[in-house]
Amino acid sequence: MTNSKQQIFVFAGQMGSGKDTCACYLAEKYGAQIFSFTNMLKDITDRFYLEFNRDNLIGISNAIRSTFGEDIMAKTMAKDVDKSQANMIAIGNARRLADIEYLSKLDGFVLTEISADIHTRYERTKIRGEKASDANQTYEKFVADHQQSTELSIIEVAKQATVHIDNNGTKDELYAQLDRLVKKHS
Repeated sequence: MTNSKQQIFVFAGQMGSGKDTCACYLAEKYGAQIFSFTNMLKDITDRFYLEFNRDNLIGISNAIRSTFGEDIMAKTMAKDVDKSQANMIAIGNARRLADIEYLSKLDGFVLTEISADIHTRYERTKIRGEKASDANQTYEKFVADHQQSTELSIIEVAKQATVHIDNNGTKDELYAQLDRLVKKHS
């Protein structure tokens, strides 16, 4: 069960906005435990020997949600977070309103929107090459991917955010914003 002083930072933003960078920074500097909806899906792609790419993740997510309910992954995440003894939790990829429904009921929940210019996000995505499809993706495909249901739903999640971080600058500028976020919610 969560402790009363636990901070739960959930990041929402479009592809390449810096959500995972934020979660990793909180883990490195503050010892946050990272939870990830993407990791739930990656476990499945790995188990079935599927390529770890955006299309497979979306397909698996849609299949799970249509079979077991839109909120199945959110319930799982909230239970995992609630069982954690960590003082700080970082979740780097809330994409749907259902993703935050149960988390928002936990003490210490803070939803933060991360935003960056589309050209900046495209370049970051290509450089990081996290998914097999990232490194060779064209700008046109990147823009088209913003019409996927998982990207469109982020807009609604971001509207619920109480904190907004602009990630168009340097990593040091991003980290300074995160330090202020942590301090404000300590």
